[in-house]
Amino acid sequence: MGKPTGFLEITRHDHGYAPVEERVKHFRDFVVPLPEPGVREQAARCMDCGIPYCHRGCPVHNIIPDWNDLVYRGNWREALEVLHSTNNFPEFTGRICPAPCEASCTLNFNDQPVSIKDIECAIIDKGWAEGWVMPQIAARRTGKRVAVVGSGPAGLACAQQLARAGHRIVVFEKNDRIGGLLRYGIPDFKLETVLIDRRLAQMQAEGVEFRPKSHVGVDFPARRLLAEFDAVVLAGGSEQPRDLPAPGRELTGIHYAMDFLTQQNRRVAGQKIPPDREILATDKQVIVIGGGDTGSDCVGTSIRQGARSVTQLEIMPKPPLHENKLLTWPNWPLKLRTSSSHEEGCERDWAVTTKAFIGAEGRLTALQMARLEWRTVRGRQTTVEIPGSEFEIAADLALLAMGFVHPLHEGMLQELGVAVDERGNIRASTNDYQTSLNKVFSSGDMRRGQSLVVWAIREGRQCARAVDEFLMGSSELPV
Repeated sequence: MGKPTGFLEITRHDHGYAPVEERVKHFRDFVVPLPEPGVREQAARCMDCGIPYCHRGCPVHNIIPDWNDLVYRGNWREALEVLHSTNNFPEFTGRICPAPCEASCTLNFNDQPVSIKDIECAIIDKGWAEGWVMPQIAARRTGKRVAVVGSGPAGLACAQQLARAGHRIVVFEKNDRIGGLLRYGIPDFKLETVLIDRRLAQMQAEGVEFRPKSHVGVDFPARRLLAEFDAVVLAGGSEQPRDLPAPGRELTGIHYAMDFLTQQNRRVAGQKIPPDREILATDKQVIVIGGGDTGSDCVGTSIRQGARSVTQLEIMPKPPLHENKLLTWPNWPLKLRTSSSHEEGCERDWAVTTKAFIGAEGRLTALQMARLEWRTVRGRQTTVEIPGSEFEIAADLALLAMGFVHPLHEGMLQELGVAVDERGNIRASTNDYQTSLNKVFSSGDMRRGQSLVVWAIREGRQCARAVDEFLMGSSELPV
């Protein structure tokens, strides 16, 4: 795969970024991709591994060595076909996936993995530019109708696969536009909506019908789906945010991260936010509570809105700068990760807890914090507050980015009476993705819990095969 001696002769190179002082002035993509010769050179570094661990690291099982070799040899169109054989939306994962495949790359043992994510993105971008990405219209129609509830990556992947199998698909979305978390949740500077829209156009040409502004369980009876469709797929998100019920939580100026991010997506789309509901970081001291990707997105968005300062807090201890490869590889390692948003200007603090929100005249003015010590007790990690470590940090806006606990139960799930597991997610196995209700399936975050876009695509594809088998007795869709 690639050039036999490429990994010895060529060093790793990544894409670049526009300068910080330029990119923080807008919400557009600011990645500077490698030129085509550079991409082919990076693909040449892929080794002829006896066991390509990148397959194991990639949730959709991308056939990475094969398309690396094809890119190296200049066979871009064939590389696109191989890439699309496992991934419906590589332009999404090529931009927003954390690339567990690179962590699993054999060359990562020396901290020089193949630039898999950049190569993936280059393949699909060239495919769109050359006009190679075309609708794949089913040769025959089955006459079966399937409702897919939720238009995020799981719902879209499931819908596209089922449409290509010949079923009539209707996608229901509660928001005014299709895309789910891809459109309303991920900042435009990471994923511009034009990338979503062109995929939706492809899917419509393949026969998928989209119904935005259709909130199943609220303005569209959930039971009606069971009467009108041969199968139903519940592919919504994990939307119940984890709260922080500390004293002062009722103060004005404390918001869930997704409310803040979604508003900015709508502004970029030209939509008006009612003044009494606006959440803006402009000229404010912003505190982001939660150290994950959502928190990082809040950092980049706050900086672009003109925040006076941005601080991100994490309850976990500060990770090591480098992982111990002998203990972690080829698994996803725990180590310090600095995003492009962090590089734009952000203070970070670890092993701290919020004891109270402090305010004046009903508005947030500060957070009362304390430092934590992490200990292992009977094999489990636990925290102990360090005596005398309390401190305050000024704040005009606090964004809660501590993850999500489960899908919303009110409305659709309660009306259907579908069973949930101990975590509050819809109970369904990865064997058949069937819920406790006949002909009702579930995939993505609603079944799995909060996870990555690439996991949602995998579950959507596998769920589509399960639905096809249920409807037809067998399926030719890929596993």
